[in-house]
Amino acid sequence: MIKFIEAIFQNLNTWGLPVLMLIIGIVEFSFGLYKKNWNTNERILDLVCYVVPRIVVRPLVAYFGLKFLPFLLPGFKDAFTWVPFFWGFLILCIADDLTQYWYHRLHHEVPFLWRFHRTHHSAPYMGMAMASRQNIIYTIFFSQTYLTTALVYLGLGYPALFVRGIKSIITTLAHSSIPWDKPFYDNKWLHPIAWVLERTISTPATHHAHHADSNDDGVGHYKGNFGNMFFLWDMIFGTGIITRQYPASYGIKHYQQEEWYAQFMWPILKSKKVGSELSANGPMVQEDEVLTPVAKEETTTDVAVPSKLKLT
Repeated sequence: MIKFIEAIFQNLNTWGLPVLMLIIGIVEFSFGLYKKNWNTNERILDLVCYVVPRIVVRPLVAYFGLKFLPFLLPGFKDAFTWVPFFWGFLILCIADDLTQYWYHRLHHEVPFLWRFHRTHHSAPYMGMAMASRQNIIYTIFFSQTYLTTALVYLGLGYPALFVRGIKSIITTLAHSSIPWDKPFYDNKWLHPIAWVLERTISTPATHHAHHADSNDDGVGHYKGNFGNMFFLWDMIFGTGIITRQYPASYGIKHYQQEEWYAQFMWPILKSKKVGSELSANGPMVQEDEVLTPVAKEETTTDVAVPSKLKLT
């Protein structure tokens, strides 16, 4: 068993990560952590979003990228093989994850981009099943795929693949419905480690808050906690909230269980759900709540409480 576990981590960039996700997913499912939220539409969407990028998008980007780069950067093949592994690893951690932090954040803050990322937030549950759940357009323009390909060409392939493996573990465990960070909060003698851990990398508590369907309970924070591998970016840019608690519910308040193909292929394919953000002529950003009139008093005029949007 120990040798099998060791082999998983040695082969993270091939079969290791899928096996690790499968094992954790089985544990989650066995303990009923998906409850009744994982219906047929959700299962198909999660499966398609996991498989297609791995067997189509990434291989195609890598193949054509390595064919195109010699023309774009002639003479630069293996140009950075002299860079020590440690420095290559450190530089790539920063370049890769900081780029993704802003890519992710912009998809929340720019209304036009929201619908390309909405699929990841529509899941009313957290777990291995939805960790890779993304619209195909969001996936195609995902910077990490191109960065890894370019770095392999430039001679930094080994540190690039190592960074990708470490990042995959951290982001995968941050999406898990298993609160593996809870012992660090419950045991006082582990609090110093928890303080450093939760400010450095994404944990279930901090990332689950980002997937909450509301900010009203003081735990959810879908307008922040954007970090993927490093939560450090949220600390630096002031977008992080740490509560050491887990949201009561996840997803989008106005989720209409749009068809899996619409969530995966929008705007190429659109939803038939009337009023959905993914439907033809649907709103760019749907409101969580409609305008609600305030009770009229004798000494006041009619006013309305502004609606709360998903985005900042």
